[in-house]
Amino acid sequence: MNALNDKLAALLQQFGLSENLVMPLQYAGAVILILIIAIVIDRIFRRAIIPAIRKVTAKTGSTWDDYLLSDSVLDNLCRLIIPISVYELIPFALPEGGILDLAMKLCQVYIIVAFVKLICAFISSLYEMFSGHEKTKDHSLKSFYQMLKLVVWCVGAIIIISTLLDKNPLAILTGLGAGTAILMLVFQDTIKGFVAGIQLMVNDMLRPGDWITMPKYGADGDVIEVTLTTVKVQNWDKTITTVPPYALVNDSFQNWRGMFDTGGRRVKRSINIDMNTVRFCTQEEIDAFRKQPWMEGFEQSGTEPVNLYIFRHYMEYYLRHNPKVNQNMTMMVRQLQPTAQGMPIELYFFSADTAWVMYERLQGEVFDHLLAMLHIFDLKVFQSPTGLDIRNS
Repeated sequence: MNALNDKLAALLQQFGLSENLVMPLQYAGAVILILIIAIVIDRIFRRAIIPAIRKVTAKTGSTWDDYLLSDSVLDNLCRLIIPISVYELIPFALPEGGILDLAMKLCQVYIIVAFVKLICAFISSLYEMFSGHEKTKDHSLKSFYQMLKLVVWCVGAIIIISTLLDKNPLAILTGLGAGTAILMLVFQDTIKGFVAGIQLMVNDMLRPGDWITMPKYGADGDVIEVTLTTVKVQNWDKTITTVPPYALVNDSFQNWRGMFDTGGRRVKRSINIDMNTVRFCTQEEIDAFRKQPWMEGFEQSGTEPVNLYIFRHYMEYYLRHNPKVNQNMTMMVRQLQPTAQGMPIELYFFSADTAWVMYERLQGEVFDHLLAMLHIFDLKVFQSPTGLDIRNS
């Protein structure tokens, strides 16, 4: 390279340039030549070696190499070629001194930043790989990978500062000890979010896709993302609510995942019966009812049966023979405390389909049928009188 500098100097002198111009132009030409060499090496790597790596990963039967050697990782790897090449060759182009030291430090900083980006791209590939894995796809891992990236950038920043100041990184860390309180204050949400994320994952309290309700924060919908500082919940009206992760640990929230896992969604609704219509059944009514298949298993006490009792028996039969009702979970038709609005009859059962639309459809079908069958038992629903009722009275 010294011979090349001499040839450049001789070439410039042939043009009649003074020595004051020859030396700067000589060094500039050498630097430009080094940049051209570095760019050529970069292009060879991108157009020959990278395609070969992609062909090898495409032929393998496993998918882990596709993630670990993804386009993002390889692209960030290529970004190291030019600064490393310049760093190795620049001493041959510039004389020892302040300019060379400055150029070397700039190359070192560039290499550190590029290497940090490469590690972050590798971490992102790990996140994508484990997010698609059967055993880990249901866990919220994004916050942990974000914390890893934050640590990598912090380490990179310390190394850059130590490089620029020509000091040991440990000495920089020792100096930062005095500012720990300030750092804790600046990153308190991040630290609290990271600790909360660990608690949420270890206790399996929250997963992406879970339906949660948290009235304090106005959250009622599906969890779509869990990060270091926020948990994003898409509400049923398609709005997005953000909740701090530590709030999910410190405060109470309701997770509906158990309902979906058990395969039954609870229906707990009541209807008020007009108590003036509750009476004993006549023998003719009893004989007519006994001809019906739903009277199977009917237990009659010593007294005459009451129409409301037979109606409850019928509704239990109807629920037991409804394929849309989960037969493996609690099911009953019960009386509640009488009120001024009548006798509440509550239906308590679980649907076999936990989907919202099917759940609401089943409720409608059951109570439509209930209302339509009341007249068979000579029962009426209690409702407050309207203007039409008053005119007809």
